Amino acid sequence: MTIAFTPGEPAGIGPDLAVIYAQKKSNKNLLVFADPDVLLARAKLLNLPLNLVESDQPAGEQELCIFPIKSKGLVSAGILNVDNAAYVLNTLDLATKFCLNNTCEALVTGPIHKGIINQISPGFTGHTEYLASLSKVDKTVMMLATQGLRVALATTHLPLCQVAANITYDSLEQTLDIIHRSLKAYGLKNPHIVVCGLNPHAGEDGYLGTEEIEIINPLIIKLNNQGFNLTGSVPADTAFTKDALQGVDCVLSMYHDQGLPVLKTLGFKKSVNITLGLPFIRTSVDHGTALSLAGTGNISLGSLHTALEYAQNFINYKT
Repeated sequence: MTIAFTPGEPAGIGPDLAVIYAQKKSNKNLLVFADPDVLLARAKLLNLPLNLVESDQPAGEQELCIFPIKSKGLVSAGILNVDNAAYVLNTLDLATKFCLNNTCEALVTGPIHKGIINQISPGFTGHTEYLASLSKVDKTVMMLATQGLRVALATTHLPLCQVAANITYDSLEQTLDIIHRSLKAYGLKNPHIVVCGLNPHAGEDGYLGTEEIEIINPLIIKLNNQGFNLTGSVPADTAFTKDALQGVDCVLSMYHDQGLPVLKTLGFKKSVNITLGLPFIRTSVDHGTALSLAGTGNISLGSLHTALEYAQNFINYKT
């Protein structure tokens, strides 16, 4: 079992995650897509030993298996360099290729910096959309999970002013279908999905918005008649209470900051980002590049461990 790992932005804590992880004893077989010089320089900065082997065999303690990819510009911890934006995309391109041809059984991604990538690739919105494009998949769904809670998103990295226009009947139907099928594929026989409303109080019968009446509620009725197990639309301000979450397998939020602040409050550093709808398993850490912490060693591997555990569990379930 080989899991591909892309550390992400080289100026951030992604290389640190790889170096510190190499110090641990683990039965997970990582293949790291990165510049060897970047990893060795970060290990030196962290004052940690590191051996690199160009192999997909299990690495020993203080070792990393690596697929070498040369960075384009100077890499300094904490200092962004637009010359390395293409390098970040290249690591994703090659790791995805390895997953699509089944050389790797899953992809775990480290944090990227969307702003720096947009300087060379305008319109880049994130891993989720980029991996879908590489895989020639029309639709994917971003879902984050932590102990006791899964939150999926109807829209991902959009300005708030564009969210309502992107909540369409067809798109929402595709999203719910992917969530339903994916959760069933991972062992939930009849996944119970709570669907949040878009507007305050789920529109309050149209007084605070009509998307629930015109789009969300009719779709819920249709899909429940087809055998789905959906509840909604539910006001987001009560959807995440302890009582409301009893027996719930996933909450579908209409936009990024409707659901993720709750999940990250409950499980930050112990949550995972999962892309549903890809032809391979993809999980990710739940945090950003943390440029100010790069090279300090003052970071947690909690989210990386969670992402690896989810990836391994998904692989085990499918096999």
